[in-house]
Amino acid sequence: MPDTNKPLPVSSSQPPRFAPEQEHLFREVLKLLNTHDVPYAVSGAFALHEHTGIWRDTKDLDIFLAADQVSRTIEALNEVGFKTEICDPVWLCKARQGNYFVDLISGMSNAVIRVDQSWIDRASESEAFGIPVKVLAPEELIASKLFVAFRERFDGSDIAHVIYAAGNRMDWNRLLTIVGDHWGVLLWSLVLFHYVYPGSGAVPKWIWTDLLAKLQAELENPNSEAPFRGSLIDERMFAIDAFEWNLENLIEKYRAQAQPKIEEPRLTKVEEPAA
Repeated sequence: MPDTNKPLPVSSSQPPRFAPEQEHLFREVLKLLNTHDVPYAVSGAFALHEHTGIWRDTKDLDIFLAADQVSRTIEALNEVGFKTEICDPVWLCKARQGNYFVDLISGMSNAVIRVDQSWIDRASESEAFGIPVKVLAPEELIASKLFVAFRERFDGSDIAHVIYAAGNRMDWNRLLTIVGDHWGVLLWSLVLFHYVYPGSGAVPKWIWTDLLAKLQAELENPNSEAPFRGSLIDERMFAIDAFEWNLENLIEKYRAQAQPKIEEPRLTKVEEPAA
């Protein structure tokens, strides 16, 4: 159950205050990734600040990397004493030190959107805690947040802020390519953006024309065979649809097809001492 007594994050231009142990963990992980030439990009609160100027208190550091890079990254972290765990082989691992942790993220939990090398190639050069890093581009940052629409957590405000700050310089074709057949979720986010910022021209008119034309086409020619997609948004809130109303649980299909999955890292062989 979520901690209902914990205060919700508040957007601000004031940087958060990190505990010394937390900042040490973040620095050491970033330095290790750089030393081992791991292709990665920083996301989360740090990327949000990079593109909008907004700071939000954060308990972790989000590192995005392709799934085929995660095992060797975990091996490198283990070698220097970090505690690591594969929380979900589809998308999430953690590196811990004391009460603090870093998230290693290779996609979305529903497996609809996956991180690949192009995400890293398109990331911009920056720094965090004085260490050179790459930070997710706004297009990938938005894509990473589109399906964060749970009852307990909703990233719609982050998406709106990124569009407001960076929409005029974004590669919208890139974002359309990432979302693919799931353009409806992007349109949903854009409608929210327009409601929040009705006077903004950050979303090009051709995007509205394209997405609204797709919506109109579907409304005029509904596909009775189209699958139920609620579980891709929130599999707990839409559980009744799948398990009691017998609609297809589409998230299981996407997660089963997710490739490559994160593999267990190789264990370092410890040599027995000579007799």
